[in-house]
Amino acid sequence: MSVTNATLDAMKPLVVISGPRDAGPGERNLMMEQAASALAELGAENPTRIDVPAKGTGSDEDPDAVMRGQVQEIVPALQSGSLFGGADGILVVDANSLLKAEAEVIAELLDVSVDPIVVFVATGAIPAPLGTLLKKRGETLSVKRITERSAGDWLGRAARERGMRIDPEASAILLSRFGTDVAALGQALDQLAVAGTDVTVEQVRSRFKNRPDEPMWHYVDAIVAGNQGDALRRLADFLQHGHPLQLLAFLQNDVRRRSIAAAAADYDTFLEWSGAKPGWAMEKVWKQRRHIRGSDLKLALGALSRADLQLKTAPEPTHRVTLERLTVAMCRWYGGARRR
Repeated sequence: MSVTNATLDAMKPLVVISGPRDAGPGERNLMMEQAASALAELGAENPTRIDVPAKGTGSDEDPDAVMRGQVQEIVPALQSGSLFGGADGILVVDANSLLKAEAEVIAELLDVSVDPIVVFVATGAIPAPLGTLLKKRGETLSVKRITERSAGDWLGRAARERGMRIDPEASAILLSRFGTDVAALGQALDQLAVAGTDVTVEQVRSRFKNRPDEPMWHYVDAIVAGNQGDALRRLADFLQHGHPLQLLAFLQNDVRRRSIAAAAADYDTFLEWSGAKPGWAMEKVWKQRRHIRGSDLKLALGALSRADLQLKTAPEPTHRVTLERLTVAMCRWYGGARRR
């Protein structure tokens, strides 16, 4: 989990944070931490963040455009740096998903920009000619794959840094619950710290019961916010352990609830028609009932039906692409991208 190939001392302004191709939530968290450290070391306090969409997504606005909409923001960010003596820095997430034409444009801009501060986060090769340019002019920092053993070591260090003592059996339960997701492990420690410095088995068992639908709620939250980059990352995290049809069923139920909420006269009627018990989840849907148009819910329902057929009939290697495209479309319908 340590940084290799370079140190933060005398760092070049072009940096690549490289992680394993099948990086999970833990590795991605470490990569983003390294990116933040690099930007801070280079003096970029308020960087522009570019979330590169997965290949095959994000190009629906203009099929003839050289760059997809989510990537285009890098052009003025780099140009402002060359015109006004340095920008606040740029963070490019999932740079391995750049299309060849996008990589060519960015490489040309880097050639004419004055000392641009750009950090690229990638879980695979960055397309040429940009990848070639970065190998010549930039630094490469590598985040290694997290194993169960290294996650255990990380958990022990993180507990000590917080002044906490954790029972070995409690540590084993946390690792069993959260696996190699060090971000989740860190959040778990922060929650346990409220109760004191000694972490017991009973505390862990009572506080962290299995809640398999929680990651799917985070995914839907990102969709409602219209945040394609976050939603695609949540999707990738879920698919590490969950089945695509689980997520599809969750989305279908969500569309159903939102459709009922749009038609109900009041909250009690909404609960009655939904057949659900009152609670935080239902209140959330009710409060957002005017956020999504009925026509967009209809489009979402049709897309879910097509995705369901695709997942049940097409080869498994196509399932991830199907869900990525569905995610981008749901962000537009749920997040109201057309109205912004």
